[in-house]
Amino acid sequence: MLSMPDAFDIALAARIGELSDVKVRGCLSLRSRAVVEADREREHVSFFNWHMSGYDRKHSDVGSQNYIPCNLGEIPDYYRRFIDPVDVMVIKACPQDSDGYFNFGMTNCWHGAMASRAKLVIVEIDPAMPYVYGIDQGLHSSQVDYVIDGAGLPLPELPSAAMTDADRAVGALIAAEIADGACLQIGIGAMPNAVCSVLRDSGVKNLGVHTEMLTDGIVELYRAGVVNGSAKNVHRDKVVCTFGLGSASMYETVDRNPDFSMQPTDLTNPPHLIQMNDRLVAINNTTQMDLQGQAASESDGHRHISGSGGQLQFVRGAYASDGGKSFVCMSSTYERHGVRRSRVVVDLTPGNVVTSPRSDMMYVVTEFGMVNLKGRSIPERAKAMISLAHPDFRDGLERDARAAGLIPKSFR
Repeated sequence: MLSMPDAFDIALAARIGELSDVKVRGCLSLRSRAVVEADREREHVSFFNWHMSGYDRKHSDVGSQNYIPCNLGEIPDYYRRFIDPVDVMVIKACPQDSDGYFNFGMTNCWHGAMASRAKLVIVEIDPAMPYVYGIDQGLHSSQVDYVIDGAGLPLPELPSAAMTDADRAVGALIAAEIADGACLQIGIGAMPNAVCSVLRDSGVKNLGVHTEMLTDGIVELYRAGVVNGSAKNVHRDKVVCTFGLGSASMYETVDRNPDFSMQPTDLTNPPHLIQMNDRLVAINNTTQMDLQGQAASESDGHRHISGSGGQLQFVRGAYASDGGKSFVCMSSTYERHGVRRSRVVVDLTPGNVVTSPRSDMMYVVTEFGMVNLKGRSIPERAKAMISLAHPDFRDGLERDARAAGLIPKSFR
């Protein structure tokens, strides 16, 4: 995330030979981490991660990163209740403002809770960091032990993934289910952004946002006037999020913009808070689903690729919202080593982590359609999931499902 320090990281890496048994906790590295690169033999530093980026994943593959299972909205509570006090907290933030605060900028998350349990707090200031309004959105100078200058690097950007035909088809199916006044949670990836792209020109109006991640797609809807928050029950007129990643244009839009509210994850992600906004629509990606409706969104077997994030919390919060809807979407196939494979499977890949269980699954969407699994039996779920698979795989899936007893012989 944008709050991960650079100057401190570089200085720590320069002294790698003097270090031993150092544990570093981070999240979503957006650029190379100097301390990780300097400790190639993994003799000095152990790096732990709340959610992995592509860079983190590569280092996890060779054992130099370690994932921490979590619901992202619970992490502030982990720091307050379960994690030993942090010896040194280092974050990147805005320069001190006239009220004596170091604004967190584009990442609030669990910073306040961590600072309350840290023995030493260091702020690395970065004048390029957008100043973002919100709740508990900064540290007062009285809470900070040391202030250091940043490395002067440009803020990392997260390019929007190019949309495929499958992304557009899924985006159109979901957008058709979103009515005036709905409140959106949009996950990361091309498919959720495709929903935003369709919504921008759909004629829908007065949308709200209560989300974990602020994306370029959401900001584009805001700029187009589609998002104004006027129908929200909670934080009316505000775009609520806990962190943002995207383009320089996004950072410029939110800088000192009172329409945006950056809040800790324990205010954005708990289901009982999510459901307070009516018509909450949660849109999230997954990578594999079985015929009973289990979604594996964060691993490929025992290989960890991302993280749980807030997916399950928003799936549950959207379902509990009055008129709410949860959509879990994916393309029907993917390609590996030149071989096309189905994302809809009878059994999840051995070792795959279930991010959202079958009992929580509501709408599932691929480019071939949409089904609602709530209230459906196992045979009904299996048939519904098979209908979402690529036609080339449907006969095989049904045959294997019947052999496994998921679809009884008598069931048509």
